Amino acid sequence: MRPRRFSRPEPPPEPQTRINERIRVPQVRLIDDDGAQVGIKATNEALEYAYGKNLDLVEVAPQASPPVARVMDYGKYRYQEEQKAKLARKHQSQVHVKEIKLRPKIAVQDYNTKKGHVVRFLNQRAKVKVTIMFRGRETTNPERGRDLLMRLAEDVKDIGVIESPPLLDGRNMVMLLGPTKNAGVSRDAKAEDIESSEEAVQADGGGENPAPESDEEPPAREEVREAQA
Repeated sequence: MRPRRFSRPEPPPEPQTRINERIRVPQVRLIDDDGAQVGIKATNEALEYAYGKNLDLVEVAPQASPPVARVMDYGKYRYQEEQKAKLARKHQSQVHVKEIKLRPKIAVQDYNTKKGHVVRFLNQRAKVKVTIMFRGRETTNPERGRDLLMRLAEDVKDIGVIESPPLLDGRNMVMLLGPTKNAGVSRDAKAEDIESSEEAVQADGGGENPAPESDEEPPAREEVREAQA
């Protein structure tokens, strides 16, 4: 029987920023926690200086000669950097690309349906990749697909702009549309109108007409029936 091989667990990767005992250079240019330059110190002496303030010694410029090390709270520093990165990712705009496929001999009803999808995607601030699929002898008339793509671009020109003109790629022809500044504006305005109308209805008491102010008593039920008769 073969002896069982035991794989040694890989050590955790060292952080790219060297701190405290991981700084192995003989001396560093020391910067205090308030940004003041202390001067060139032996690494051991700089460590004692940082430990004396109950802080960490962090190598901030390893390429310098000698490397620059700063006294700081490394845990707090990393937390602040992570929060900055998270905020940057949150505000980073993500570009979504939707795809619509057409045939060069598409029916009018199907074309209007596909165009509605393109309008919806553009109003969602997404880019739209429109693909014309050719089959058989349709490849001999690529201008028909190009005319269809340009017709679509003309129909949605208020909210879409051509970012990549129609290009033939094998048996397909592709065009890329991007949203304009007006894309989604009418939809947002419509939502605001609906919201304001709902608020107006709530302010009027749910849309019910107020009861007429009158001292007369309502007619009896029998009199109403006679009037209806």
